[in-house]
Amino acid sequence: QVQLVESGGGLVQTGGSLRLSCAASGRIFSSYAMGWFRQAPGREREFVAACHWSGGSPYCADSVKGRFTVSRDNAKNTVYLQMNSLKPEDTAVYYCAAGATLMITSTWTPNYWGQGTQVTVSS
Repeated sequence: QVQLVESGGGLVQTGGSLRLSCAASGRIFSSYAMGWFRQAPGREREFVAACHWSGGSPYCADSVKGRFTVSRDNAKNTVYLQMNSLKPEDTAVYYCAAGATLMITSTWTPNYWGQGTQVTVSS
């Protein structure tokens, strides 16, 4: 079992920045990826970004490339999402996720989820 706890959400103006953190506990295998999804009101949950726990290049959705960066700190069992140049359309509940996968793509289906943290971008 893996437990995930997000923090760092909040209200920010258009063009601003936020950093989300996700602290993981439990058995995290080197084959695991960790990352972020989001769900806006009335919309399906969508992939945002993820990286492998053991290293390698992170993968970001096209909608956030160049603005969002996913990173990890293995010593702290924590994954981060740095969000810059935020737009109102980034408003959503952001979920941390973890699970085994050979290759990270936008169709990755995690095994574990956090409770979510709200990000609101005002125009």
